[in-house]
Amino acid sequence: MIRIAPSVLSADMAHLADDVAKVVDGGADWLHVDVMDGQFVPNLTFGAGMISALRKLTDIPLDVHLMVKEPENYIERFADAGASVFTFHAEATDHVQRHLDSVKKAGMQAGLALNPATPLNCIEEVVNDLDLVLIMSVNPGFGGQSYIPAATGKIMRARRILDQYGSSAPLEVDGGISRNTIADAYSAGADTFVAGSAIYGAADPAAEIPELRRCCLAEV
Repeated sequence: MIRIAPSVLSADMAHLADDVAKVVDGGADWLHVDVMDGQFVPNLTFGAGMISALRKLTDIPLDVHLMVKEPENYIERFADAGASVFTFHAEATDHVQRHLDSVKKAGMQAGLALNPATPLNCIEEVVNDLDLVLIMSVNPGFGGQSYIPAATGKIMRARRILDQYGSSAPLEVDGGISRNTIADAYSAGADTFVAGSAIYGAADPAAEIPELRRCCLAEV
């Protein structure tokens, strides 16, 4: 499966309903919501209110990526708001396994995100608790950054770990995904792709989603 998750960080907030409808009509699998607290990363974005608003606009899964300190403080309110996937950073909290378990108990899928310089070995320690692994292919905090080429090798190693342990968790990539980079990430083993400016910056956002899929399959 190839999942495309447009990032609403790149949508026009003045026309949010229209921008959501465009990508849903284009075949988006998930909507990706970046939550930043201005502390873990140098930017401030959305909260539970945005998740509630998006849930009223569509029933496709809301893939929420928390770039915040102490993500455990957000679990209940984001579950109540309608989040489907709750992904937090291994670097942002001391008790990763405990919080993965709490996310699941709240009724959401539990994901773990790794920054570019974060080693992959922490995945192995909690692999049976993971519903998703997110490899950051940029340093988080801002949209529109360029894909870090070294991420391709990291994706490949992450895929080997998931396969070794028999995990069916999606392997997601976030950062600089476009027509020029998605095939490398897909060939390395990723199956879920966050794209913001590549989709919302296109002349036809709806048409860009199948085009990104085509770029993956063209390499097979």
